[in-house]
This record gives sequence, structure tokens and C-alpha cells, in this order.
Amino acid sequence: MREADLAYLKQWAKDHALVEGYIEPETLVNEMSVCLVDATGDFTRRRIGGPKGIDVVARELSIPLFDVEETGYPQRMREKIERDRILRKREEQRVRREKFERGEF
Repeated sequence: MREADLAYLKQWAKDHALVEGYIEPETLVNEMSVCLVDATGDFTRRRIGGPKGIDVVARELSIPLFDVEETGYPQRMREKIERDRILRKREEQRVRREKFERGEF
């Protein structure tokens, strides 16, 4: 696991409440990674480099870890993603409406 990624994850876990980790499997395009999720559904992810990275995350962060293939992502994370998507769409519509009202197409 890269030191910069570990330092980032430690700081993120320190700055957020009730953090859990979800181990994401390696795919053809992505390395094995961990997704940290806090109590509000806010999340971040970083590569952990492989199975040995799981031990590093468990030891260094002292948070509950789950295998995302077994548990899935928490509902609060999915709800936050959906809320953020809706807010982004509303902002895009607001900007388009303002441009339309100014006569900019």
C-alpha cells in the first residue's frame, strides 16, 4: 500500500464519524481498493495494492472492514450518491434556465 494513500485514509477516518471500510476486489481496470464510508454516507476510496493491503488498513485504521462482494455498500452511501446526483441535476437545470432567460442558447 502506498504511504500517501495510507496517510490520506488515516486523516479521512480521523476527520469523519463512525467510519467503516468496504474492501473492493481487483478488476481488469482497477486494483484492489478500500472504500471508507462515514455516518452520513460520505465516502472516499483508495487503492490498497492487493490482499496484504487489507491487513495494513485493518491494523492502521482500526475500523470495521467488510467485503463489498458479500455485504454490498451501505444504504446511507447509496442515498448520498442519489442526493448528490439530484442536486447536481437541479444546479445544471438552474444554469440552463438562467442562460435561456438571458437569451443565451
